[in-house]
Amino acid sequence: MTRYIFITGGVVSSLGKGLASAALGALLQARGYSVRLRKLDPYLNVDPGTMSPTQHGEVYVTDDGAETDLDLGHYERFTGVSSRQSDNVTTGRIYQEILAKERRGDYLGGTVQVIPHVTNAIKEFVLNETEGTDFILCEIGGTVGDIESLPFLEAIRQLGNDLPRGQTAYIHATLVPFIKAAGELKTKPTQHSVKELRSIGIQPDILLCRAEREIPAHEQRKIALFCNVRESAVIQGLDCSSIYEVPLAYHEEGLDREVLSIFGIESPPEPDLSRWREIHGRISSPEGTVKIAIVGKYTDLQDAYKSLGEALVHGGMANQVKVELQWIESETFEQPDAVQRLEGVDGILVPGGFGERGSEGKIAAATFARKKNVPYFGICFGMQMAVIEAARNLAGLPDASSTEFGSCNDPVVGLMTEWSDGNSLQTRGMDDDKGGTMRLGQYQCQLQQGSKVNQVYANGADDSTSGSMMISERHRHRYEVNINYREKLEAVGLHFSGLSPDGSLPEIVELKDHPWFIGVQFHPELKSKPFEPHPLFASFIAAAVDQMRMV
Repeated sequence: MTRYIFITGGVVSSLGKGLASAALGALLQARGYSVRLRKLDPYLNVDPGTMSPTQHGEVYVTDDGAETDLDLGHYERFTGVSSRQSDNVTTGRIYQEILAKERRGDYLGGTVQVIPHVTNAIKEFVLNETEGTDFILCEIGGTVGDIESLPFLEAIRQLGNDLPRGQTAYIHATLVPFIKAAGELKTKPTQHSVKELRSIGIQPDILLCRAEREIPAHEQRKIALFCNVRESAVIQGLDCSSIYEVPLAYHEEGLDREVLSIFGIESPPEPDLSRWREIHGRISSPEGTVKIAIVGKYTDLQDAYKSLGEALVHGGMANQVKVELQWIESETFEQPDAVQRLEGVDGILVPGGFGERGSEGKIAAATFARKKNVPYFGICFGMQMAVIEAARNLAGLPDASSTEFGSCNDPVVGLMTEWSDGNSLQTRGMDDDKGGTMRLGQYQCQLQQGSKVNQVYANGADDSTSGSMMISERHRHRYEVNINYREKLEAVGLHFSGLSPDGSLPEIVELKDHPWFIGVQFHPELKSKPFEPHPLFASFIAAAVDQMRMV
């Protein structure tokens, strides 16, 4: 029997509903249950693929090519369950599908309305592909009281009646602010938020009360009384020094125990939290610190690189060190001598991005890393900038550039107009729609025997015995390195060490005679987990540790 847990939020946004959902999923897993996590987003965009990272944060990409909310990254990192297209839906996609049906005449001339047509579509999404899963956790984006959230809240209210008794539970995350002038925690915002939720017809079973400081027992009793929940169902959520402490913290507060009690599971299996305690130990007791510079375009909002930052932390765990991140706006390096700011860092990472702005600064960072023998990791756009740098400064092609920035004499990076996807050929033009038109999702890459990346993926096996490997990684990009420049670039030491299976698309480049200089066209950060750090990030941080010890 599949049970459904709906997580809503009130008072303010950014309370950590996504982390709470992921942590609860991890705790249920630790007790031996299977879980799947989903996100319902109220905005009208069909997906976040065309949204600015500075507004929405990163776009998380699944194996099957869905561009989704960044919270799905938390779900995967905490549970290890691969997300799918069917795990994230927006108002825009719901309306797109309903209007397509209306145009086809599927409603047989009936009036199309929010209730029941929109709410039914939302319920179908929630209930789809749930067979064999013990718990489905559904997070509803936004804040209770927002007009755009109403159809989603109405849908989950209906599901409480549609499903058999005892198969649904509602968790509401709220804020209990501390008013410094009064010297008190205030419960009134939580009371009003629950009142708003109850006016819609949803009575929360559990309250997750986010607070800066401990909520006294008498205040928890007050919340329980005024919000019509059991006292044991008032769970305080205090700030943690690391997001990977959250499962342990919520377990100590009794969240998983209370959830199982709601479903009538009074004697559940004891949780095995050894994995999370080991992760906590690695974070809290590092044996050193490495400094990594992230040279990007959206550094003012670090959520734009959420998975990237976490993957670097995972690489630190693998090497028992703390990773200190220095976020640097790439346009900074377009000023004379500004690149000297990179002096003293142990590694340089240039992440993905779009457009010409800041590109010369990223190229300058690649030049610095190459000349100073500082470990360099270029991801997607960062790989392309490293290729342009090598073409200009090593291969004697001063006009080398990307057609993304306009026409040029030596387009070492260009728009990929067609590529294979399974048994079909995908095509694309400059004037096509932007949303969902990139090379998205998981694609294979053939590693070259004897290369550094082949050794990295083979977990350090000796090159002579490891053989070449086929890997699969997630992509999100429109432009590709031009394979026609391979011979010129390899002649000056930039080795094409990973290619698509048909040999037409460069996936990985690495610089010979350099301690660690690797660029990848895909996004390895999307598959990294705290209990399973991605091998490229583990290797990059290991090289940074070596760099630190040399200084």
